[in-house]
Amino acid sequence: MSVGSMLLVGLAQLYPVDVDVSAELADSVTFLDSTHAPETYVRAGFGAGIVGAVAPVTLVLWLPWYGATFASLICSLSAIHVIQTLPHVQAAFKRTEALGDAPNLIGRAVLRMQIEPATESAVRFAADTGSSSLAANLSTHIDAAVGTPRTGLLSFAEEWADRFPAMRRSAYLLASAQQAPDGERARTLDRSLAAVLDGTRDRMAEFTNAIRGPTTMLYAFGVMVPLALVALVPAVGFVGYDISIWYLVVGYDIVLPIGLTGASLWLLKRRPIAFPPPKVTRSHPDVPSRLLPTLLWGAIGVIAGYTLVTVLGVTHLAPVTAAGLGIGAMLIAYVRPILHVRTHVREIESNLTDALYLTGRLVDDGKSVETAIQRAGDQVPAATGELFERAAGLQRRLHLSVQEAFLGEYGVVKDVPSPRVRATVELLAIAAEQGAPAGRAIVSMADHLDELRDVEAQTRRQLSTITDTIDNTATFFGPMVAGATVGLAGGLSNDGTAVLAEATTLPTDQLGLVIGGYVISLSFILVPLSVALEDGLDRPLIGYRVGRSLLGAVPIYVITVVVVGLTF
Repeated sequence: MSVGSMLLVGLAQLYPVDVDVSAELADSVTFLDSTHAPETYVRAGFGAGIVGAVAPVTLVLWLPWYGATFASLICSLSAIHVIQTLPHVQAAFKRTEALGDAPNLIGRAVLRMQIEPATESAVRFAADTGSSSLAANLSTHIDAAVGTPRTGLLSFAEEWADRFPAMRRSAYLLASAQQAPDGERARTLDRSLAAVLDGTRDRMAEFTNAIRGPTTMLYAFGVMVPLALVALVPAVGFVGYDISIWYLVVGYDIVLPIGLTGASLWLLKRRPIAFPPPKVTRSHPDVPSRLLPTLLWGAIGVIAGYTLVTVLGVTHLAPVTAAGLGIGAMLIAYVRPILHVRTHVREIESNLTDALYLTGRLVDDGKSVETAIQRAGDQVPAATGELFERAAGLQRRLHLSVQEAFLGEYGVVKDVPSPRVRATVELLAIAAEQGAPAGRAIVSMADHLDELRDVEAQTRRQLSTITDTIDNTATFFGPMVAGATVGLAGGLSNDGTAVLAEATTLPTDQLGLVIGGYVISLSFILVPLSVALEDGLDRPLIGYRVGRSLLGAVPIYVITVVVVGLTF
């Protein structure tokens, strides 16, 4: 049992009372294939609420009773809401990433039907050559239709029609292609593929337009306005109020991060489709163990943080710099090998369309698939050409089939975690059996991959104006504004004028730590939001981007504090 599962069960035991479960929660838990019953999540939510209510009690030592009560209430309600909505959020993310495979899945079925116009075998091929939850769901529908006249395709499309209407139209066109006359079949298949691609473009365009307003409000009222208000803290004394540092701790390091996290999840749940990159796990043979190097880089980051604040004369900010730079360095060191493997996979995919186009033309001219693969290896550049060249070499030396050369025990694609590449070589293996008639299908496969790549690129371009702002806020603008306001507050407190000195009600050393903690939290909240909007919840990429953001945000914050403080 994982740590998360043990924590969930432990929290549920704190509330051993019968609870009611909504149909929506039951549906989300079922979709996730969770080992826990829906009732466990409800009880765990109330258990977390109990813990959240008790945890801030110690704040009564520094805050008035009503301040501590407010913090306790916020933590309790937030804990209940987070735990009980966790299955909904996880299911929404899983569905979003699943629908990102819709163009690929329909495309595989279309291309298989171009080789052999049988819907049943095409649908089975599309399910078997996919690794996403969408392909697994299609496989479930296919198995349920065994022994009936149906293929499972239409029932599968109806299940997803509410979330992705284009899937229904595409599936019905695909199903009708089998009965279409020979002259109309190719046109029907093209329309089926076009339907799902156009649907993807339209849904993402609508989503991008819909989130511009909310993200602007998130940027303004969740980051910039709160940071700008820090500059007013020294002036509170003018109106006769004595503000405790713990109010700022609760506000900037608890309430604001919780609010930003909730707003980010609200945005992500509404993303209709995501295109996650190839999934590379630590079990991959090219990903070494990174525990010792990770700890070493973390230690270097901590030392660099202490050195920075010592040189600049702001040693009171050492906890912020040590934590920020240490964690940032560790994250980058831990995920870098995974990203190296992924970069290699992307390089293989980059020229895949050229290799397929060349292979398809040669097969259409009467060449064997084996010969076409060898020619592609010689003429296609970079990693893609090397892959085809290695496959051709295996075929010659070991007398392997196309499928064995790519996917067998010694296959060149065995350790390439790319569904797109694997589906491609599966079709090449089928084409090797069909001969020249499969040439057009291989060329169509190349065209399809180009279209799909265009859709993904267009989607990222549409989102880039939003995600770039979010990234820059977490890494540059937010830390600069935070540092400027803290430096301004420090300048006021150090001013020789008695009135200004008395107006400063907070130690600026403590203020710098509180706002520094908020700056670090921005990297952990806004950067994952930016990554997830573009690529889905890709953990290695999130880890790398958060680490990179911390390495930029923390020094910018510290240097700005010093520069503004000296200038003032």
